[in-house]
Amino acid sequence: MSLAWERSEPLTTIEEDLQRRILDRSAVVGVVGLGYVGLPFAVEKGKVGYRVIGIEQNPQRARKINRGENYIGDVDDNDLRRLVQAGRLTAVGDFARVPEMDVIVVCVPTPLTRNLTPDLSYVESVTRAMAPYLRPGQLVTLESTTYPGTTEEVMLPLLESSGLRVEHDFFLAHSPERVDPGNQRYTTRNTTKVVGGVGPRSLQAAMTFYRQTIEQVVPVSSAKAAELTKVFENTFRAVNIALVNEMALLCDRLGLNVWEVLEAANTKPFGIMPFFPGPGVGGHCIPIDPHYLEWKAREVNFNTHFIALAGEINRKMPEFVRDKALRILNHQGTAPSRARVLVLGVAYKKDIDDYRESPAIEVIRLLRAEGVEVEYHDPLVPEFREHGLHMRSVDLSAERLRSCDLVLVATDHSAFDYPWVVAQARHVLDTRNATRGVSAGRERITLL
Repeated sequence: MSLAWERSEPLTTIEEDLQRRILDRSAVVGVVGLGYVGLPFAVEKGKVGYRVIGIEQNPQRARKINRGENYIGDVDDNDLRRLVQAGRLTAVGDFARVPEMDVIVVCVPTPLTRNLTPDLSYVESVTRAMAPYLRPGQLVTLESTTYPGTTEEVMLPLLESSGLRVEHDFFLAHSPERVDPGNQRYTTRNTTKVVGGVGPRSLQAAMTFYRQTIEQVVPVSSAKAAELTKVFENTFRAVNIALVNEMALLCDRLGLNVWEVLEAANTKPFGIMPFFPGPGVGGHCIPIDPHYLEWKAREVNFNTHFIALAGEINRKMPEFVRDKALRILNHQGTAPSRARVLVLGVAYKKDIDDYRESPAIEVIRLLRAEGVEVEYHDPLVPEFREHGLHMRSVDLSAERLRSCDLVLVATDHSAFDYPWVVAQARHVLDTRNATRGVSAGRERITLL
């Protein structure tokens, strides 16, 4: 089967010039948004010889970059410092330098509104800001996770308002980010990249660009196909997490240990894949992306019942954790209004400092609504502002652990000394099975 990017017609002069600049690394790469996706990507491009200009509208972040100061855990401090000192990476706060750029990669947030509908305000605003500066011969790619059709239906008309035409004057593609914060094995370079263009010329240009730093690049037939690929990946995870979360709810009713059941099931060498329950789902992808798919499906009169149910189950897990905590307190004879709970970890996943959409914060909010006095300790999150809460991490001491009625493990950071925590605590509610290696004091441990 012939792929769209394998075309036989000759390259245009504009294409030839762009391909040459990409291949000889003289192309200037622009990265819009220097966050968890954009900064690692910018550093990777700088390391192979490209000059990178980051457009970062957060002035504090832009200043840090230009001082060589890192704020993303997946970026090596020394790599960033060397690139800045060598003049290969700079950050600016506006779009005036877009004409210098040969490739512009957009990595901005795509959150949800309160009604769980897509919020493309960041994508729209940066595209509008970019359009007046667009020039012939540039490649624009969108990496932000979004619903199928965003690149062509939202970005393309705004870019063509410049008077330039896609596939003739400039090129446009979608290549969804696949960042897994904290993953030491799979990085920007060795994580397979999916690329879809709005036409064959755009796909060819994007394939050439991404192949310079990504070990394996996979073309698909369109930008829409690339967009749907990413949303499906995260929906797959959300649905399977919902399945094991529902198993945890059932095991709670049956008086069974869900972790024992899942670990036994995962010994089967075929036909199963490990997923584990928890206090909910967090981060910038799994709690959000399935709703993008739901919203787009309704536009074509299709109801995604299965996906909607998975989201409902996952969103209820913080309430289940609250209820289980209140049960433990009640068994101890402690009223919520007199109870003290210490939450261990507020990051949304292990060993990172990202607390976006963290279920731990929702658990804190729910417990406080019941009158419980709640503190938290997280060595990676010294403070947070989320859901109307502003809290600071407290010191973790034996005295504090002994003074609490309940210690709730919400994030299983490697830094926590779980045997020591269990030895000091009156009772531990472990939502992550982080205490599985603890043998002494198991009568004081309740698992999710």
